[in-house]
Amino acid sequence: MAYTEKFQALADDAMSQVEGVTPADVDALIEQGALPLDIRDKEEHDADHIDGSLNISRGKLEMNVEGLIEDLDQVVLCYCNANNRGALSAAALKAMGYKNAKYIAGGLKGYRAL
Repeated sequence: MAYTEKFQALADDAMSQVEGVTPADVDALIEQGALPLDIRDKEEHDADHIDGSLNISRGKLEMNVEGLIEDLDQVVLCYCNANNRGALSAAALKAMGYKNAKYIAGGLKGYRAL
């Protein structure tokens, strides 16, 4: 998908602010208590998602996250289809005080490619 220059710059900035985890590390992190957070729209989540993931669409993340993830120390693995929305979401969560917000580099596509 082709993104606008401004959107991609915003996403690139978010990726520089938060840690990306490799798809190969996701299952081990979940076993250690990390929460996979699918920030795609409900229809995307319904079609496929990482088992055990919580779904909060990117458009409602900041409004709804505090009622669903109360622990600011929780390791949260934000993901979308690839990188951008996941990184933007992780950066937003970090700005809200979630110390261990990360994104899955490569998103669901990268995870499924294993």
